[in-house]
Amino acid sequence: MKVTLRQHRRMRTLDSEELLLRELEQYPRKKINKDDVHRVAKMVNEYQGKIKAYLHEQQEKKASRLDRFADRVAIFGGSWWFVAILALVLMIWLIMDSGRTSMFMLSFSLSIFTAFQAALIQLSQNRQAAKDKQEQMLDIAINYKAEQENLEIQEMLNEINNRLTDLEKKLEEDG
Repeated sequence: MKVTLRQHRRMRTLDSEELLLRELEQYPRKKINKDDVHRVAKMVNEYQGKIKAYLHEQQEKKASRLDRFADRVAIFGGSWWFVAILALVLMIWLIMDSGRTSMFMLSFSLSIFTAFQAALIQLSQNRQAAKDKQEQMLDIAINYKAEQENLEIQEMLNEINNRLTDLEKKLEEDG
């Protein structure tokens, strides 16, 4: 089953909303509604989306014409249009000329075509793998940064809690 980019983003949004909701349910004193969770999850996804869009833009600036050509060949070579056009060309070839030398030329032409197409598709896949690796590193960096911020907030909350406890003790002693 192929998942579109929009479906993938929607699934990630739902996943992040569910995770955030579970996390916030641990704190029953403050009621958090689903609209708040949706709003926060949307902000996180927009932030990641902006960074990924910037990275994609930078990668496209670095890409040469040949890289973009290889991408287009890979996209077209994996489409139903390509299959239909190739089938049509082969049928026309077979109907127009079915001689022995014609079959040899058809076989030879398809072999050369396949060799070049495979090389271009491999180039495109290598570029896509580099993009995926960069996005994965970005996700790891964002997760690490969020974890660090959470630890800092937790330390501040502990410090505030300690100060409140000290104040309560002083008030009890004075009172």
